[in-house]
Amino acid sequence: MTKHISVAIDGPSGAGKSTLAKSLAAELQFLYVDTGAIYRTIGYYAWTHHIDPKDAAAVKAALPEIQVELRYDGEGLQRMYLNGEDVTAEIRLPQISAYASAVSAHPAVRAFLLDMQRAFARTSSVIMDGRDIGTVVLPDADVKIYLTASPEARAERRCRELEQRGTPEPFVKVLADIEKRDWDDSHRAAAPLRQAEDAVLLDTTGLDFDQSRAALLDIIRERACL
Repeated sequence: MTKHISVAIDGPSGAGKSTLAKSLAAELQFLYVDTGAIYRTIGYYAWTHHIDPKDAAAVKAALPEIQVELRYDGEGLQRMYLNGEDVTAEIRLPQISAYASAVSAHPAVRAFLLDMQRAFARTSSVIMDGRDIGTVVLPDADVKIYLTASPEARAERRCRELEQRGTPEPFVKVLADIEKRDWDDSHRAAAPLRQAEDAVLLDTTGLDFDQSRAALLDIIRERACL
């Protein structure tokens, strides 16, 4: 029986988790699962249906009407579907970040998505990134990494990303949004953002993409004995 290897990468918003995890998954031929995109899909539903994302009862009541699917296109890239519609681009709108953070704080939402996330690790070798992968979703992951960087460094990266997408935002606003997201994610009652006790800490504040990627790859290979 082939052993599936699970890699959990947690960390705050804008730390580069998704970009780095996607690149490493391609090299290692693992399945890449961006759990943040899954929560963004729930947040996008709330936004389009004018549901207060902080209203736990209203969000819970909407869950039976929500069908979230994670599919992979011909290039192996993750695409998110909401009730059969591809919303991969829409969930990256700047305003959806706050909605995703708010809905992810509700225990009902986390329970709704938990088995979906765990199912990937049961059937494939995965690199999964998010806020609580190593602490809640995959507590027995073979490799756990807590990826972080200073708020200022993350804001600069986020500004470049938004500019490339054609939706630029002022640095001051992006930084304020990131600091608020950090506080919200680390202070929520359900599965708050925190470093797992057995996770390797990697701070990429002074590293570029290639250096960050190499450091992550070294950690994964060492911990998973690849």
